[in-house]
Amino acid sequence: MKKLLILFVLLSQTVHAKTGFEDGNDWYKKGNYTQAILAYQSVLEQNKVSADLYFNLGNCYYKLNKIAPAIYNYEMALHLNPTDAEIQNNLKFAQKMTVDEIKVVPKVGFAKLIHDFISVFHYDSWAGIAVGLSFLFLVFFVGYYFSPYAANKRLFFVGMFVLLFALLLALLAAVVEKKFSISEHPAIVFAEMTSLKSEPKSTSSEVVLLHEGAKVFVLDSLDNWKKVQLTDGTDGWINGSSIKQVH
Repeated sequence: MKKLLILFVLLSQTVHAKTGFEDGNDWYKKGNYTQAILAYQSVLEQNKVSADLYFNLGNCYYKLNKIAPAIYNYEMALHLNPTDAEIQNNLKFAQKMTVDEIKVVPKVGFAKLIHDFISVFHYDSWAGIAVGLSFLFLVFFVGYYFSPYAANKRLFFVGMFVLLFALLLALLAAVVEKKFSISEHPAIVFAEMTSLKSEPKSTSSEVVLLHEGAKVFVLDSLDNWKKVQLTDGTDGWINGSSIKQVH
């Protein structure tokens, strides 16, 4: 009886989350973006997160000209699905609405090549690829072991080594991508205006004035202050209540 009750609760939560998402879509189609946001938020409250959900939330806030929440939700969607071209495109449109024009210092050299390669897929996707390659490796091993022909054995043997190399590469990419994802702490400025300070105190000198929607990377924290770095390499301290971290 207890198991049936738990199953009923789980099913009801799933139906509720699905209904909330569909309700949000319906409100969005009607042009009621505020109501759509409430519907989507009800799904988030059930811990039913997805790239599509954050993407739709970003679209709602974009329609309402709320820059920071739009960018934040697009960034959340991109975090879950980093290769989605539509999310990337809408994020760029939202970023054009920001006041600050902060340059992005590009990575160069071998490190850039490595980063570009591993960032093609999310670390969960790399793990899935590794599982698929493991299955193929097993298939080739069975083929090698049971094949009666020498030519086929050689083919399966070479294939096993190729698949083993690809498998190790996928596992390494998954580990590195996850470490990079954990170590990188992007955040979006939600305050209409806020100062980046040279020290973690309000009386310190201003490094630069930031506006809502600006993207920063959290490096350290002290009390309610966060040490952040901008995409152009500038760093300083910002009041923690002025930003919202993407996680």
